[in-house]
Parts: sequence; C-alpha cells; structure tokens
Amino acid sequence: MKNLQTIISEYLLFCNNQKRLDSKTIKAYKIDLTQFSDYQLNDFSKSIKPDSIEDFVSTLHQSYKPKTVRRKIASVKAFFHYLEYKDVILINPFNKLQIKFREPIVLPKVIPLHIIESFLFTLYKQEKLVTTSFQAKCISRDIAVIELLFATGIRISELCSLKKSDIDFIERHVLINGKGSKERRIQIGNDDVILALENYQRYFKEEHITSKYFFINRINNRLSEQSVRYMIDKYAKLAAIELHITPHMFRHSFATYLLEEDVDIRYIQEMLGHSSINITQIYTHVTMAKQKNILTKKHPRNAIHFN
Repeated sequence: MKNLQTIISEYLLFCNNQKRLDSKTIKAYKIDLTQFSDYQLNDFSKSIKPDSIEDFVSTLHQSYKPKTVRRKIASVKAFFHYLEYKDVILINPFNKLQIKFREPIVLPKVIPLHIIESFLFTLYKQEKLVTTSFQAKCISRDIAVIELLFATGIRISELCSLKKSDIDFIERHVLINGKGSKERRIQIGNDDVILALENYQRYFKEEHITSKYFFINRINNRLSEQSVRYMIDKYAKLAAIELHITPHMFRHSFATYLLEEDVDIRYIQEMLGHSSINITQIYTHVTMAKQKNILTKKHPRNAIHFN
C-alpha cells in the first residue's frame, strides 16, 4: 500500500492534468492535504477512519476561523471522492460523517460613495499636476485601473490578468476570465471610464507591442496585485482618507450600490461571476439604508393617522 503523501501527490497531478483546475486551487489543495497527512502521520489506514477525520476537524476548529475550516474540509472531502472513484478505498468515510457548523456572516466592507468621489477627484487632480511624460503615463494607468475596478466589479487578479484583446473599445465591454476558467463579459456604460482606458492605451501604445497584458508595469511585465494595493494606499493618503481601502472593496461597492438601485440580484451574480446565488446574497445584508428608506416612506402604516 502506498503511503498517504504519495497518493496525495498523484491526486494533485490528477487535478492538474485531468480536471484542469486553477493553479491557485491546486496550491490550496496541497497545503490542506499536506496538513491532513501530517496529522495522520502519513498513515493511510488511520486516515480512512471516520473517528480520525472527526478528530482532525476538531483540531482545525482550534486554530482556524470557520470559513478556513470549511475550505480545508472541502479539500479533504474532494480527495476522498477521488480515492473512491479510483477504487483505492471501498467505503468513503465521509459517507458516515455529518460535519455541520455555523459559520458567522461576515458582511462585505463597502466604500461610502462620498469617499469614492473623493478618491477619484484626487486621481484626476494629480493628472493635472504632472510635469513629466513618465508621470503622465503612470497616472493614466492608475486612473484606468481604479475606474475599471469600480465600473465592473472585477477581481484584482482578473484585472491584472487582462489581455489587450480582452478590451473591446468598439462594443465597449471587457472579457473577464474568472475563477474556474469561466468567462463573462461586462459592459462599460460610462464614457469617463472608456476615456480613461483609451487614454491609458494611448500612453502605453509602444509597450503594448511587446506585451500581451493590458495593464503593465514600467518594465513591461504584468501589473501585480501588490502594485495595485500600493497604488490605492498612495491615493487614499493623498486624499486624506482614513478608511483602509482594498481592491476588493471596490467590488463590494459595485455590487451593493447596484442592489440599492433595485438591480435584480441575479444580474449582479452574473456580473460578479459568482457560481451560486447564495454567494451574491451576502450583499442583501448591507442594504439597510435602502430598506429604511422604503419602510419610512412607503409602508402603508405611515398613511394612518388618528388626529
């Protein structure tokens, strides 16, 4: 019988070659399954026992938040489905387990509109203050990045991976390659956003000849996620914004403000690239301002008076 770590290595190859999973997913699987193997002391006979898996789950709860525990359990469960599929085991221990626990709802952090306005105002103000062509190029890229983050709700990893061919200036849409190699098209409905992208493209015309990526850095490589985070911090400080803003908060804001404008949640799900409506429904918890407005102004009890 092969040891557990060897079987895990074969499974990871299967995920890469047969299932064609994303490299980040495979990396997460490797971390979670190595942790599982270490806990079982690489003893395969021990790892297929339900009691042993329950003990492993208990140790996870002692060290990690519920969301992380859920992911790690999912990794191990997928691994055992593979073992069952390959007839490595006759009985899947997860068939005898009922692992349920309450995961607290973590509400997405949204950027208030007045702060988004202040942030964009600072960006365009800096554009007017440039004194060199290099500064002009940099600010054109920064504006295009921020405008696209808020205009489309795109993930930062998706934005940094955009190819030149993914931006259609004629049809005014962006082709986004999301999680699980799923594609979606997002229309750009604002003229200022299109102008920002065109302005950036014009400044980087020569660099784009040798690079396949749309957003690139000063040495013609793909713009990194860390560079975008640094960029956001830089302009937040210039705008004297005390709120810590992350790239993902633009995505949360995109979804929340559309929901507050009565956009159907299924359209928002599609635009965000969520595989399940349950993921998107988290945004319904943060639209209390809209709910307050409805109940304050439109509830029929407000029309009932006794004097």
